[in-house]
Amino acid sequence: MLLICGAVAGPLYIVLVILQMLIRDGFDISRHPASLLSNGDLGWIQIANFVVSGLLFVAGAIGLHRLLAPVAGRRGAWGAWLIGAFGAGMVAASVFSADPVDGFPPGTPLGPPTTVSTEGLLHFLFGMIGFLALIAACFVLARWFAALGRRGWATFSTVTGALFLLSWVSLFVLQGVPIANIGLALAIGLALVWTSSLFAQQLGHREAS
Repeated sequence: MLLICGAVAGPLYIVLVILQMLIRDGFDISRHPASLLSNGDLGWIQIANFVVSGLLFVAGAIGLHRLLAPVAGRRGAWGAWLIGAFGAGMVAASVFSADPVDGFPPGTPLGPPTTVSTEGLLHFLFGMIGFLALIAACFVLARWFAALGRRGWATFSTVTGALFLLSWVSLFVLQGVPIANIGLALAIGLALVWTSSLFAQQLGHREAS
């Protein structure tokens, strides 16, 4: 059941973000990160999305740790806990909303904010911790898969972690460039697909054994 929770977390988050992109006036993924959806009258949807998806990831990480720790040693245990840290970061980020920016929600001045609130700073901090934890999990589990000779999963894990890291760094280097914002959104989506696929794969392996 814990692994099932982890498997549905990524698709749930992605679907809810896409639905909000379609119904929220003024939101543009090429200019606005998904975190901004926490603002406005319908902001509770994204806040709930952070909480529910984050808790599902934490539950999945607990199940993954129980499954991998006895057979995969430290790499398996660390990979599971890093995914759990990502989920916890999502929950923590739900408590503190990102600052409105660049015309969203409607009525917000265009361009970057002139000041950053404490709430916005904490949201960024917890989000950064979660991102780094998930990137690290990709590389840690890539080494474990490589040691098992499972080249497909090792490559999938490495590519996912590398693209996520590269897109996140490019967001700071190419501030305000739409392709950087879109690239990060796609990389986050890929990382969520990787994480949920990992849970599903381990669930299938457990049932087969």
